[in-house]
Amino acid sequence: MVALSDHLVKTATETDPYKILGVSRRASQAEIKRAYKNLAKEWHPDKNKDPNAEDTFIKISKSYEILSNEERRANFDRYGQTDDNQPFGQSQHHGFRNFHNSFYFDESFFHFSRTRDFADSKYLLHHAQFNSEVIPESHKKPYLIKVISEWCFACVHIEPVWKETVQELEPLGIGIGIVDLGFERRLASQLGVHRAPTIIGLVNGRVTFFHQAVVREHLRQFVEDLLPQKQVEKITDDNYLSFLESWRDENKPSVLLFDVVSAVPLMYKLAAFTFRDYVRFGYVDQGATHNARLLRQFNINTYAPTMLLFKEDTVNPVDIIQARGMKRQIMDEFVSNNKFLQVPRLVNQQLFDELCPVKQFHRRRKYCVLLITSEEQSFQPGNQAFLDFARVNVKEVLRFAYVYQRQQQPLCQALLPNQAVLSPQVVILERRSQTGKVLYRSVAGGWNGSEEEKYRLHEQLELLQKDPSYLSSDATLPELNNEMAPIFIIRWMNAAYDYVVQSYEDLLYSSGREMMPILSLIFSALFILFGTVIIQAFSEPGESKPQRSKPKEQPQSEEDTSNRAGTSSRPPKKDFVEVTELTDITYISNLVKLRPGHINVVLVLTNSSKNALLRKFAKEVFSFSGTQTLHFSFLNADKHLSWMPSLLRSASSQTDGHSAEDEESSDYTGYVLALNGYKKYFSLFRPVFTGDDPGEASSASETSFSSDTRRNSRSRSRSSSHSRSRSHSREEGSGSKRGSGRTTSIEVHHKLDKLGVWMERLTEGSLPRFQVPFWPSLDANKES
Repeated sequence: MVALSDHLVKTATETDPYKILGVSRRASQAEIKRAYKNLAKEWHPDKNKDPNAEDTFIKISKSYEILSNEERRANFDRYGQTDDNQPFGQSQHHGFRNFHNSFYFDESFFHFSRTRDFADSKYLLHHAQFNSEVIPESHKKPYLIKVISEWCFACVHIEPVWKETVQELEPLGIGIGIVDLGFERRLASQLGVHRAPTIIGLVNGRVTFFHQAVVREHLRQFVEDLLPQKQVEKITDDNYLSFLESWRDENKPSVLLFDVVSAVPLMYKLAAFTFRDYVRFGYVDQGATHNARLLRQFNINTYAPTMLLFKEDTVNPVDIIQARGMKRQIMDEFVSNNKFLQVPRLVNQQLFDELCPVKQFHRRRKYCVLLITSEEQSFQPGNQAFLDFARVNVKEVLRFAYVYQRQQQPLCQALLPNQAVLSPQVVILERRSQTGKVLYRSVAGGWNGSEEEKYRLHEQLELLQKDPSYLSSDATLPELNNEMAPIFIIRWMNAAYDYVVQSYEDLLYSSGREMMPILSLIFSALFILFGTVIIQAFSEPGESKPQRSKPKEQPQSEEDTSNRAGTSSRPPKKDFVEVTELTDITYISNLVKLRPGHINVVLVLTNSSKNALLRKFAKEVFSFSGTQTLHFSFLNADKHLSWMPSLLRSASSQTDGHSAEDEESSDYTGYVLALNGYKKYFSLFRPVFTGDDPGEASSASETSFSSDTRRNSRSRSRSSSHSRSRSHSREEGSGSKRGSGRTTSIEVHHKLDKLGVWMERLTEGSLPRFQVPFWPSLDANKES
């Protein structure tokens, strides 16, 4: 009993949170928090090498968890219960609980602590942090993200493998993240994750799911597959020269890594992905026999990985690094310090912003020495001389660059207004604002690379560093053209291919719940597609059926329908106009029995003018051929001599002040009629006058053959001009009788020059209409 009593006292002391934190039972939350911070710093396993440091740190954390929660602290003060001694305290202080509480257990029974592992807490991601930090960083490094939740037995099972993988991959430059499915529902929904555990990869803002067994080798290969393919080029004795000389086209330095392994190391691939916009990467296998000449030329040590960085000089590298244990940090610093050529070409605005930054008050001035030149062969000596000058005048405050005038004309025009670049020109500038404002000065005399010009440029640069006011001109530069846009298109196509492949894999390995949105999208697209095809298949291929008007709209439905149908013209469905000849067979269907609201536009022609007028007619009415209520026909006046006089005579009988005899003596070639077969009215287009005087034409081509006294003043003016036109027509008619077909100086198709304007007025419904009691038959002795 005494031994049992001593054991109970010792257990109570070890589990008393007040004793562990060293605070009194009346301590405030601030005092408890202060004590916890001090003890956590002292007993943290990473700082304290005591063998019991980890156990002590866990006790300190659990004690703070109890005392920082008012409910759990009150429960301990009343019953002496903690996570570890609750069953004992329960039976000691208040006996049995009810039936439900008799089966009470805490998550600590299964080792699910409410406080996350201290090592994992720094990897926890939140929704805002993911969108503002992780997604932008994923364009520079891949992320490996684990999705977990509480009461997840599988999460506990994969934890050892996850920790080993993180310890291996994080030093290589891979981002690590953890998402708690229970607390970050919004983020989990954005990622498309619905269960735990789930492991995903993130590259360039795109999510990829891991579907294999959780083994360290599989996770490593998964991350490697996330990277774009062919990011690093394999270099041999045969292709190393072309690789190094590609700086002219790529406008980038080149890096060569020499190592004894045949496969490209993952760390090197990650570095190539980070700096892919600045540097080209190549890998040389030192163990391969076809690389012996390359190793001898650069005197490579085969006992340690070696990196060589080349710029414009393809023989001598500008920087070398060699280390037996190559670290990612060393590699990043090596590339970052050499990510620009000595004299790069300004190919886009981003490069201009990085190379020649805007002046900041807290930084030293940076001047950009810009050579405006051309890619022509005659300019190459000056370009090479500028590069040589830049190599011997390397200074922190100077940036050397060049542009091709043909590719960057707006920039060159702003710096050299009204000047053609017949020889290279050098401009010194300083950027003053993000809006493009610069101070600059052009070097007089141009640039040919002579020693005198080099001395003059060096003298002006020295003067500029002493007196910044030397830049006396100012200008606002436009944004640079992106000369690398075609390369971006190729990258986009490769990215699209990778996305399609990854989508296929996700679809192959996804569960039913994850596949529901994808399947819903696919079936919706198929439904819309086949629905459209079915509707088009069963719809009437020809004209649409006339709309039935309501009874109360019957008095005005026909005329209004024709007007509305005309105004709502549609684009032509065909690339030609169907024009039907009015014959004894087609006359009834195309005119007499024409559907309500439909109009037939008829051209009157003769055998001699048929081809010319039909071509002109089709050209003028083509833009109106998409309207389903308009039909187009032609009438041969040589075959049906009496039809036009009969039609005009029947209309003149309904109108005062018109002589039918005048119409009978006229030439009807080029007349166009808009015939409404159902309502028995028509509108008339009179052709443009084509006599000897080409400047005189009939302005009455938009009116009919008689004035209407019920029209407004505009109609009356058109009628008066029509009368003048008619007098010309009579003179021409009499002349034709006397001269038996006088030849004119203007071709016959000019008769329809104003038909397009008349058609627009027809669709607007503003043309005069002339009623007829009946439609004359093509045979003059019959009536319809």
